[in-house]
Amino acid sequence: MPLRLTSTAFRQGGDIPQKYTCGGDNVSPPFAWSDVPEGTRSLLLICDDPDAPGQVFHHWAAFDIPPHWRGLKEGHGAESLANGFRQAINDFGKPGYSGPCPPRSDKPHRYHFQLNALSESALPVAPSATCVEVISLAMPYVLEFVELIGSYQRSIKHIPKSVGE
Repeated sequence: MPLRLTSTAFRQGGDIPQKYTCGGDNVSPPFAWSDVPEGTRSLLLICDDPDAPGQVFHHWAAFDIPPHWRGLKEGHGAESLANGFRQAINDFGKPGYSGPCPPRSDKPHRYHFQLNALSESALPVAPSATCVEVISLAMPYVLEFVELIGSYQRSIKHIPKSVGE
């Protein structure tokens, strides 16, 4: 069976709850996975926004996740560095997860959470490695990957009219 990735927070193609965004608690959603391929020595979970203005924006790279784990609990943010795996510096310049935060005027953005099964147990990266560096170093070791895609749109703040308008 192919590698599977799910979340109890949102379904494939569904809306990501505000709790997991910059407008909420800004912590990672919970994830579960199954059918990890034989030969997997570690896992890499990334989150990016291909709809960001200009180029893909990287929100998270959690790596060196033990291959026998079957998920991650919610709650990994820039302030909570993980035990048991490593996290890269995201495009906000912070370590760990920073949630969806598209410009208020934009249409909904799609966020790709991608789980990669790797044939390497530990990626040879510096503690200050960025998501892009981690992803680049991991690519030769990818055995299989799966994506869970959610969307999010920030609400436009209502500006009250002046009295008399």
